[in-house]
Amino acid sequence: MIKKFLAYITNRFFSRKIDDIKIQKGKIFEFNLNKNLKSIKNIEDVYFKVFSQDFEDGIIQYLLKSLKISNVKFVEIGTQDYSESNTRYIFETMRCDGLIIDPYLNLEKKIKSFCKFWQNNLKIHNKYINSENINDILKKYSFDKNIDLFSLDIDGIDYWVLEKIKPKISKIFVIEYNPYFGYKKKVCAPNIKKFDRFEYHYTGFCFGASLKSIISLMKKKGYTFIGTNRLNCNAFFLQDKLIHKINLKLPIAKNLLKFTEVKFNVLKNKNRKLVSINDLKKEIQNIQVFSLDQNKLLPFKDT
Repeated sequence: MIKKFLAYITNRFFSRKIDDIKIQKGKIFEFNLNKNLKSIKNIEDVYFKVFSQDFEDGIIQYLLKSLKISNVKFVEIGTQDYSESNTRYIFETMRCDGLIIDPYLNLEKKIKSFCKFWQNNLKIHNKYINSENINDILKKYSFDKNIDLFSLDIDGIDYWVLEKIKPKISKIFVIEYNPYFGYKKKVCAPNIKKFDRFEYHYTGFCFGASLKSIISLMKKKGYTFIGTNRLNCNAFFLQDKLIHKINLKLPIAKNLLKFTEVKFNVLKNKNRKLVSINDLKKEIQNIQVFSLDQNKLLPFKDT
């Protein structure tokens, strides 16, 4: 028992030290970002990773600074244990009021094991969400308006949840999309509660929504697509009325090909081994996906 306790304390100490080093690197990035804020034209120039999965931290800091937001109100849905997430760097380094939502087991206890939980106001909804309860949950925690940053990444019914969220609820949105769906189709996963992509089909191919679907929906809600992360799986949006505050060269929404080039492998074959999309060309053709143009489930090949 003593050995286990000492191992726990040692691991926690060194993990925190590593996190502090990451934060210091983030601060150096912020210092340089402040000096060059007005001259940045390409979203790729602000790719930087601290606690995010793929360089989202830098994009988020660029947007917050461009909008002059120093006290951040955020929502992040789909955090797993929060160690690697889009809002953790904000929580660690800025004044903020946050809500995170994820069914990860004992989430609050896990976060308290590595975060200085006391330094900011962080509310945790440790349950599944869906298109029917999302607005009630946001209202329950008083996060149903005046949000600065909203991040959505649940590997499943993202489109249906997003559809129900009120227009212009947040200045900035970060939304996961499915690059495997390509750039031409308006398709998404079916609206099934507690959707699990690998239970739905062994490949895990059907999750989230195509980028075209997300852009179309966000346009109706009053947002402009401004680019993606390095791996082409998280799309960034800014309220239309705030676009003048950034100097980025905006992508052409009609030309989405480069944003759907798959740069990672998360699909599996029948033996549960990771494989590329090219290895699954036959298997994916008859997977049922929801066609938003035809408003029904169809085999992927027919959408």
